[in-house]
Amino acid sequence: MSGQIPIVEGRGICKGFAGVWTHLVLDHIDITLFPGEIHALLGENGAGKTVLANILSGFYTLTEGQIFVEGKPVVFKSPRDGLRHGIGMVHQELALVGPFTLAENIAIGLPSLDLKWPIPEIEERLRALFEKFKLRVDLKAKIEDLSAGEQQKAEILKVLFHQPRVLILDEPTSLISQETQQFFKILREMADSGLSILFITHKIEEALAVSDRITVLRLGKHMGTVKTTQTNEAELISLMFGEYTPPQLERKKTPSKEVVLEVQNLSALNSKGEVALKDVSFAIRKGEILGIAGIAGNGQSELVEVITGLRKAIKGKVIINNQDYTNAHPRKIIEAGVAHIPEKRREIGVVEQMPVAENVVLKDIGEAPFSKGSFLRIGAITKHAKKIVRKFDALVPDLWHSQTRILSGGNIQRLLLARETWKKPTLLVAAYPTHGLDAKAISRTWRLFMDLREEGVAILLVSEDLDEIFSLSDRIGVMFEGRLITVIDREETDKNTIAFLMTSGSFQKKQK
Repeated sequence: MSGQIPIVEGRGICKGFAGVWTHLVLDHIDITLFPGEIHALLGENGAGKTVLANILSGFYTLTEGQIFVEGKPVVFKSPRDGLRHGIGMVHQELALVGPFTLAENIAIGLPSLDLKWPIPEIEERLRALFEKFKLRVDLKAKIEDLSAGEQQKAEILKVLFHQPRVLILDEPTSLISQETQQFFKILREMADSGLSILFITHKIEEALAVSDRITVLRLGKHMGTVKTTQTNEAELISLMFGEYTPPQLERKKTPSKEVVLEVQNLSALNSKGEVALKDVSFAIRKGEILGIAGIAGNGQSELVEVITGLRKAIKGKVIINNQDYTNAHPRKIIEAGVAHIPEKRREIGVVEQMPVAENVVLKDIGEAPFSKGSFLRIGAITKHAKKIVRKFDALVPDLWHSQTRILSGGNIQRLLLARETWKKPTLLVAAYPTHGLDAKAISRTWRLFMDLREEGVAILLVSEDLDEIFSLSDRIGVMFEGRLITVIDREETDKNTIAFLMTSGSFQKKQK
């Protein structure tokens, strides 16, 4: 790339949030993006990756420094300015209007003099993108009715609709994990066509697999930019973390015979009114982790929501500690000792406009020691929230003066893990619990789950990460087209078999 002019260049970029942050979130960062390049931006949670991307795409204004587009200085005051210069960003969190379709979401951002939306024309262009990039979503479905993976695809298609020259992807592999290699192939084809791609990730293996160059951030500082062919995992770990030791997990006990959760012939509709959960039955014992593997959209979301009281069952039963909680109110299920780490953390897990401290005690805010009568006990809440934040290394500007919405996805996930586990629940229902977390935080979460298991907590783990499923689970179930097609002891299977079941729903082809 010697002699080539960058499409986008950032020089000395600094960012601070006045009145909240006591330090620079970004401290004099330099970065260049070239045509035809996939540039990975690598770092742990809170390193500043998303803040930098937001500045380069116009979502944030910078505090100091300069952005150049094709060698000319520019000032971005909004994402529209970024798009006007050919820079589009796909956010990790949902940035679409839930009750609208993808085409309607695109339409509301288009200039229109007669207030009419050209939906047929937009859908026609989207179908062309489907064919070109092999990314498809249901054009008639509302965004809120799509799975998290499908929503991520919709986000990408929305940006591609505007034909950007620079595509910024923030943690994009929340897409179906089995499609990752195909997705990387699509990105390479995009880059070969001249598109510049900034690929944000906390996963070293992804950065090495997909990129041409890698820039590493640590706590808002630029630790180095290296050519992918001239680096390795050990060097990148050192740049990201300094010294780091991967987790060593042990299984000290076998589960007891005491059943905590029993699901009997459970069926439920999805948000479109279609049967998405079909006659599912299983049980989880005290001190056992049951891992549910499956490609997004195969009934896992509906299963979790029915168990936690967020969706009605049309058939079957949910039995918790030998009592029937089928279609019970979520509060009753919480009172039964059930904790829930939801798939959609911002929409369901927290109230984004509330202070961090209140979200930490959200489920217990009406109980001692956090309240007395109708009055909150600020001191007790603050003491507890500080302990939680410190224990889970969440980067929080201020417990009471910061709205939770400003936190990164990874830091919100840390708070959810802390809030749902500090009282040692009877049953923990965890959907994609390490999504968006860096390697150190994943290690800590895995150890936490194993500690809870040793203490007798029953855990339902829903994940697409087969490393996670096999590291934590005692037994593994596979969901396919709404059905639980198998439950098998972890020692009696392997990743290839489970991956095959996730994509085919049957042992038959593998046996041939």
